[in-house]
Amino acid sequence: MKKVAIALTLLVSLVGAANATGNAEAGKAKAATCAACHGADGNAPVAMYPKLAGQHADYLVKQLKDFKSGARKDPIMMGMVMGLSDEDMADIAAHYQSLPVTEGSTPEDAVAIAKPLYQGGDSKRNMASCMSCHGPRGNGAGLAKFPKISSQNEAYVVAQLKKFRSGERANDPQKMMVDTAKSLTDAEIDALAKYLVGLH
Repeated sequence: MKKVAIALTLLVSLVGAANATGNAEAGKAKAATCAACHGADGNAPVAMYPKLAGQHADYLVKQLKDFKSGARKDPIMMGMVMGLSDEDMADIAAHYQSLPVTEGSTPEDAVAIAKPLYQGGDSKRNMASCMSCHGPRGNGAGLAKFPKISSQNEAYVVAQLKKFRSGERANDPQKMMVDTAKSLTDAEIDALAKYLVGLH
């Protein structure tokens, strides 16, 4: 419940904040090198990389800035963002936000494990529901920088949840993802990743 309250407080406090404004057309040209991993249409064809199509621009800008500052560690991305200005980041983010994401489907065996966690969390483990920040359809909240997670690549989600669980990734607001993921089992992580593919 505490994490839900923190999430709502963050969301309310950011409603008046300025969102990332960039030029999507300029961003298309600037994102040319991104296509190698994330696909020309932002729907990464290799499952270990995230789909960026349809992602909130504010969230993307935050991640790019975190890669540049070292708050989020990834040797490939850290190298890719070093030459980007704030304007470049805003333009690239606007471009990706403007693209449609490809939707997938959820295997039935994942639903029984993942749906209760996604919708209700687990009070015995002090685990907030995924829905409390990412919404019932996984669309997130741009101003609060909660990402859209629906239709995301399964392997990427598995990797990120495991990084949050281990603390290797900790650039989330108030460590909400670290606190949530630390109690997840491998089977739950796999089920949640499969569930998100078809959540739209």
